[in-house]
Amino acid sequence: MTRHYLRRAIRYMTVVVMVVTFHDHAVAAQATAARTWDVFTNDFMEATFKARPNHAVWAGRHEFDGRLPDWSAAGIRKEIERLRAARKRALGFRDSTLSVNQRFERDYVIAVIDDDLFWWETAKSPFRNPTFYSWGLDPLVYIAREYAPLAQRMRAYIAYAKAVPLAVEQIRSNLRTPLPRSYVRIGHISAGGLASFYESDVPAVFAPVDDARLQEEFRAANAGAVKAMKELDAWFTQEEASATEDFALGPKKFAAMLHATYGIDVSLPRLKEIAQRDLERNLSALREACSAVLPGQAIEACMAKVQGDKVSGNAVEVAAKQLGELRSFVEENSLVTIPGQEQARVAESPPYERWNFAYIFIPGPFEKNLPSIYFIAPPDPKWTKAEQEAYIPGKSELLFTSVHEVWPGHFLQFAHSNRSAFILGRVFGNYAFNEGWAHYAEEMMWEAGLGNGDPSVHVGQLLQALLRNVRLLSAIGLHTGGMSVAESETMFREKAFQNPGEARQQADRGTFDPAYGAYTLGKLMIRKLRDDWTAPRGGRHAWQAFHDQLLSYGAPPVPLLRNAMLGAAAGPPL
Repeated sequence: MTRHYLRRAIRYMTVVVMVVTFHDHAVAAQATAARTWDVFTNDFMEATFKARPNHAVWAGRHEFDGRLPDWSAAGIRKEIERLRAARKRALGFRDSTLSVNQRFERDYVIAVIDDDLFWWETAKSPFRNPTFYSWGLDPLVYIAREYAPLAQRMRAYIAYAKAVPLAVEQIRSNLRTPLPRSYVRIGHISAGGLASFYESDVPAVFAPVDDARLQEEFRAANAGAVKAMKELDAWFTQEEASATEDFALGPKKFAAMLHATYGIDVSLPRLKEIAQRDLERNLSALREACSAVLPGQAIEACMAKVQGDKVSGNAVEVAAKQLGELRSFVEENSLVTIPGQEQARVAESPPYERWNFAYIFIPGPFEKNLPSIYFIAPPDPKWTKAEQEAYIPGKSELLFTSVHEVWPGHFLQFAHSNRSAFILGRVFGNYAFNEGWAHYAEEMMWEAGLGNGDPSVHVGQLLQALLRNVRLLSAIGLHTGGMSVAESETMFREKAFQNPGEARQQADRGTFDPAYGAYTLGKLMIRKLRDDWTAPRGGRHAWQAFHDQLLSYGAPPVPLLRNAMLGAAAGPPL
């Protein structure tokens, strides 16, 4: 070999060694970054549980039992600072150092943080909105979730009850008066309901525990919790005289909420157009269904007939029967995989949760083989007899409520998310995904043949859709358009055909839950994603595959999920 070729060979070998070395270093660096990301996600979750032990307990981490968050002004500032620091650190993980799944998780955790920061910092919910504290104060996990022997859960409840007076003190110190009138009402419902629940229901639950010393400790702690909550209830009552109508977020904050909570950027005129178009779609379908129910008669007569066809007997018992039929329908029509044998019971809602007709109480991802509880609220005894009777649902309305809450709605969704390969997906859920899926399930079940084409059953599904349409329009109007609570209530009665009690509840809810347009927006985003994903995969025949993949990610914002499932072809979510 000549000297010339020898030099070229040496240079070539040197370059090869450098490339291999660089590649090895790059692979090692990527592996290190990936491991660092996994540590970060675990640390973020654990720090969240430490700051919000109530979240940990509901997720099934019972070493946090009995604890409540630090809701002092200083504690809230500290939590905001933690979230900001975590967001900055998450943004520091570059795409090139993470796997595809880890990049998804990074975007997921940033979305979780942005959502929290909006409500904690921008909307100032800890200082304005009593419902900010409601979920954290809910003791039902110790009462109704049989995760441990009764005596152990009693000790956890005692610790919780001992923490209630300080929590109440912090809540009263934080809430800036005067409060909006609807906030006072929900505060009164929650505080008064909790006081009643502590005093009347809880002692009977723990009465079978045969331990005199523990019972004595329970009575003292529970009495302190009752006293504190009654005082909070009296404080809300006192605030009624000075209550205002100043609940609106305003256009700027409402738009920020859309981005932070739903993950969408859409102008308010465009959002209102989307909401109005879907309302008209459902009203058109309602007119068609009603023409089959009562040919030639007014739509009001159809509503009276369908809504007047009440469940016979107890709504709880009727719903329990529906659940078995709905599960069979899901399986027989291959709509979505049922991943386990978990069950859902049906029960009457506790007093402090009767501001909405129905909800479901689901065990956390760190718990196994425990039943969920589908709660149904009875009419408010303070309403007139006519209002109480009107509040009892019609058969078809209750059917789609059961679809929404259980099969294949929230209950089945959480059966999937609790098994997600993404740990963040098991622990953190997005409002528009959770409620969007459950609401999407209602229309999807009708499309799949639930009710065998019976137009009165279709009316029941459409009434649920119209309720959610009006929620979105009401949220836009209340928070950006100067709509009054009375005007919202009228819209629920005239456009969604709700009874007076339900309309009143829904209008109030729009003031303290401005994001409750999540039901319709989430449904519309999921429907569009389904159509786009299944189009090249067989359409209706690909529904089960679509639903299974959709639910495998946990409960991220739908636009994030859309990007993960469609990649570069994702396009806009709405």
